[in-house]
Amino acid sequence: MRILLVEDDNGLSVSLSKQLEKAGFTIDTCADGEDALFYMEQNIYDLILLDRMLPHIDGITLLKKFRDTGKETPIIILTALGEVNDKITGLDAGADDYLVKPFATTELLARIRSIARRPRGWQENTSLSFLDICYFPENNRLSGSLGSFTLSKKEGSLLEFFLNNPGQTLPRNTILTKIWGIDAEVEDGNLDNYIHFVRRRLKNVSTQVQIKTIRGVGYRLEDAHVQKDS
Repeated sequence: MRILLVEDDNGLSVSLSKQLEKAGFTIDTCADGEDALFYMEQNIYDLILLDRMLPHIDGITLLKKFRDTGKETPIIILTALGEVNDKITGLDAGADDYLVKPFATTELLARIRSIARRPRGWQENTSLSFLDICYFPENNRLSGSLGSFTLSKKEGSLLEFFLNNPGQTLPRNTILTKIWGIDAEVEDGNLDNYIHFVRRRLKNVSTQVQIKTIRGVGYRLEDAHVQKDS
């Protein structure tokens, strides 16, 4: 599972990152609210660990901004503010849990496991559909009128991103950041290769869904039978 850790205490950030990676999670980190908002908008996370006291944009404001976009990624607030009213403010702003510092890493891991068991957690979406196709992220399976095919992990992530944003023109840089990560060193041509792979999978299941190239910008998932301006 992929987790974003937003924590401005460098020592705590490094320590938590190591413990979470040891527990088998993939971790991205940032130390202020502005960077966190960018990460949250540009990447797909299974869980966000959010410090409340942050530079530039505080954790509560950041949480509200994120929830206003309609996204339901589970969020645990990590903070030294432990009064009852502080907890109420955080939970009412959209947090799924509230953990007061200092805390044991074992307790944090237990809370992560608890959220993972909830219906609204990262296992909530069993499939994504658009027009005549259906994609099952759990096993990277694409289903259409001519049957089903198993996609590679990267192909599946790419198709999932398009299916979450049908009809929207997605810039190349946004796709690269979402699928490969913000700090990944990846050649621009890799995206074109994987777009080709996914298009081939769509062709294999015989669908009216297409990934259209928007010249000079990026790509768009759309109905091949509907003409749109580029």
